[in-house]
Amino acid sequence: MNAGLASPANPASPANPQRRRFNALLLAAALPLPLSLPNPARSQPATPPYRMLDFDWIDAARSRPVPSRLYWPADLPTQAQVPLVVFSHGIGGSRQGYSYLGRHWSSHGVASLHVQHAGSDAAVWRGNPFGIVGRLQAAAQESEAIARAADVRFALDRMLSDEAGALGAAVDRRRLVAAGHSYGANTTLLTVGAQVVRQGRTVHCQDSRFSAAIVISAPPFYGETDLAAVLAPVSVPTVHVTATDDVIEIPGYRSGAKDRLAVFDAIGDPRKLLAVFRGGSHSIFTDRPLTGGTSLNPQVKAATAELAIAFLDLAFGGDDTALTRWRADWRAILAQEPGAGFPRTAS
Repeated sequence: MNAGLASPANPASPANPQRRRFNALLLAAALPLPLSLPNPARSQPATPPYRMLDFDWIDAARSRPVPSRLYWPADLPTQAQVPLVVFSHGIGGSRQGYSYLGRHWSSHGVASLHVQHAGSDAAVWRGNPFGIVGRLQAAAQESEAIARAADVRFALDRMLSDEAGALGAAVDRRRLVAAGHSYGANTTLLTVGAQVVRQGRTVHCQDSRFSAAIVISAPPFYGETDLAAVLAPVSVPTVHVTATDDVIEIPGYRSGAKDRLAVFDAIGDPRKLLAVFRGGSHSIFTDRPLTGGTSLNPQVKAATAELAIAFLDLAFGGDDTALTRWRADWRAILAQEPGAGFPRTAS
C-alpha cells in the first residue's frame, strides 16, 4: 500500500482500511474563502502598493497545468532586486488563496508567487459529494506529493525565465524563499531538502535555489517513525508557525499542535524560529475570516505576515530589529514566541 509522503496524522495502523480512508481528509485545510483585510483597523491606500498578475502556465513535460498568481511590489526603484516567495497552498486550495500574505509581503518589497496544484486544488470539493473522500484520498497520494514539489520548481523556472521579462530579471536569485501551509508546508519541506526513503530509494525533491523557508502548520510525514531522519537534511533557515489549537480532527484521527512542534524539533539546521499563537485553529492561516475567533483571526493573519518579513530580515541580513519589535507587538496572543537563539551567521 502506498502510504504517501505527507499527512497531518500518523496512524497507528496504516494497514487499517478505515484509517487509510481518512489520510487525505486529515491533510485538508478548509476551502479558502474571501477575506477582509488582515486587520480592519489598519487603513489601506487607495492604490494598492502591489501589482497582481495571473499566469496560466502548463508544464508540457508533465501535461500538467500550473496556474499561478504573482503579487509584485509596486513603484520599485530602478534596478531594484526583489526577494521572491513561492507559496504552496493546502489541499483544496488555489492560487487565489492566502491573499493576505501575498498582499502584505509584496507591499513590503517581497514578491509572492502563489502556485496552484492541479492534483490537490479546489477541484476536490467539486462534483458528487459522495465522492469527496475518494478525491481527497487521491490528492494525498505519494505521486501528488512529488508532483507538487515539481510544480514549485516549474513555477520558479518560469518566473526566472526570459518569459517573465523585466519581472524575472528583477528577482534576486540570492533571496528565494519556499513557503506553504498544511500540505503546502510539507511541499515546502520537500523542496528545501526533506528526504523520505521508499523501497530503498530516496525520494529527492530538493530545489537548491531556495535559501529560506516559511513553514505554516506542517503536518508530520506519515508512515515515518523517525522525523529527524526525514528533516535533518534541511539546511536552510526556517520559520515555523502554528497555534495551540492547530488541530486536525476527524472521527478516528487526531493531529494536534504537538505534531507541528515535532516537525520543528526535527529540522536539522539550527537556523530556525518557532511561533505558537494562543488558541487559533488549523484553518486560521487560510483566507477564512472567522475560524479561530473573530477577534483572533485577523490578528494571527497580520502577525504571521509580519513575522515572515522579520524572519527574512534576519535570515538574509542578520538584522533582528524587526523580530524584536514583532515580539513586543504580538506577545499578548503568543503561547510561545520565536527564541533568540537563531545564529547571526545566517546566509
